[in-house]
Amino acid sequence: MSFFAVIMPAAGKSSRFRHTHYKKPFAPLAGKAVWLHAAEKFLKREDVKQLILCISPEDREYFDERFAANIAILGVQVVEGGKERADSIENALARVKSNIEYIAVHDAARPAIAETLIDQVFETAKQKKSAILATKVVGTLKKVNQAKQIESTQDRTSLWEAQTPQVFQKEILFKAYAQREGFKATDDAQLVERIGEQIAIVEGSIWNQKITTQADLKFAEYAINALPKPKADLFNHPFVDDQWNELL
Repeated sequence: MSFFAVIMPAAGKSSRFRHTHYKKPFAPLAGKAVWLHAAEKFLKREDVKQLILCISPEDREYFDERFAANIAILGVQVVEGGKERADSIENALARVKSNIEYIAVHDAARPAIAETLIDQVFETAKQKKSAILATKVVGTLKKVNQAKQIESTQDRTSLWEAQTPQVFQKEILFKAYAQREGFKATDDAQLVERIGEQIAIVEGSIWNQKITTQADLKFAEYAINALPKPKADLFNHPFVDDQWNELL
């Protein structure tokens, strides 16, 4: 069995979420925080041996007060992020265990990821070394100028919208970050592209949307209820047992 680490960035400013009390990964959704919905999908897997959550230093006190029990029970590692998303991932990479073969990066604000999609993108990464979830662009795309006037209609034939998880052989992702040199990537696949690596696409789902505004929480709750029921009880999983043994 190949071993995976999962890195979940949650250190952003959530500027478009605009809530006075919490950022989007920590917002309540169907009885638990958004990031917990996402994390539990990975923690129940036998091939996931490590989950690292990146949070902002400014959120540390709030996070510890609210989620200390969850972190202890689930065995999640928490690292403080940096100014840019890639800085946060880089901090997490320094904590990846030596026995890990593949690294998956999944947005903490994507709570409605289906287990079947995780299966597919993990398996494709093992076969192709790098794989991401993405969906075909179906809308009509317009290029506009600064005055918000249409300049042209763009061909969408070969366009896909990237999602997460994005999964890479550990050595490939480490190499991509080693050659980053301050480049401001919008996702990890962009850094891997820069070093000339091929990345396979696995078709994702409309349900796997990233929460950006408070209105997105309603869609996310509907999506979570629409997903198939979990395969197994999280707390009977070997990963959780191992973390409890370490705590004891």
